[in-house]
Amino acid sequence: MSLNLTGITLTYPDGDTRLTALDHVTLDVPRGTLTAVIGPSGSGKSSLLAVAATLITPDAGVVAIDGRTTTGLTRGELTELRRHTIGIVFQQPHLIPSLTAAEQLQVVARTDGHSPRTARGRARELLDAVGLADRADRRPHQLSGGQRQRVNIARALMNDPAVLLVDEPCSALDHARGAAVIDLITRLTHEQATATVLVTHDPAHLTAADRIAEVRDGRLTSAAATT
Repeated sequence: MSLNLTGITLTYPDGDTRLTALDHVTLDVPRGTLTAVIGPSGSGKSSLLAVAATLITPDAGVVAIDGRTTTGLTRGELTELRRHTIGIVFQQPHLIPSLTAAEQLQVVARTDGHSPRTARGRARELLDAVGLADRADRRPHQLSGGQRQRVNIARALMNDPAVLLVDEPCSALDHARGAAVIDLITRLTHEQATATVLVTHDPAHLTAADRIAEVRDGRLTSAAATT
């Protein structure tokens, strides 16, 4: 299993008490599969994604990524783990205005110590995979919303992560562009062999998932395989 959450409990201070965001959640996501996480607003979806990304340490439970548990790791070790094994696709691309599509990706690899030549090659490969080989030299203002989100996805895959975490990637896109982005994530999940978690409110996206997990009041009420 590339992503394994076992017995995850997460609470937040709420006045004189604590609010339970996740309540003994267990979720397994194998490599090369996409699990869609659904649930109403405030149900715990974002908290689940944050714990899986090692951005928040749960009160109890175990997070394992590519067979390595995160329990006891220092902040620096968690940063290194994220850098090498986790890709995150945010709702908004947050691209750097002054950089081209290719440079958005290359800066990630350069930060991780890769040579300029290796970074350029990997960036070209991923931009081709997301259908933007002919837009590599375009800056964000020269790209459509759907194209910017595709750059966002390619950037998240730049360091060949084992786990890909995707947070409502189509919230700012129309139906057609949103469907194209979901198709792209699904294809890249299989091609890049990532363990992908997709948080979504749109039931139309569920047909692309290998499994569907529903979160309600902090509890995982189902994790069914799609047919």
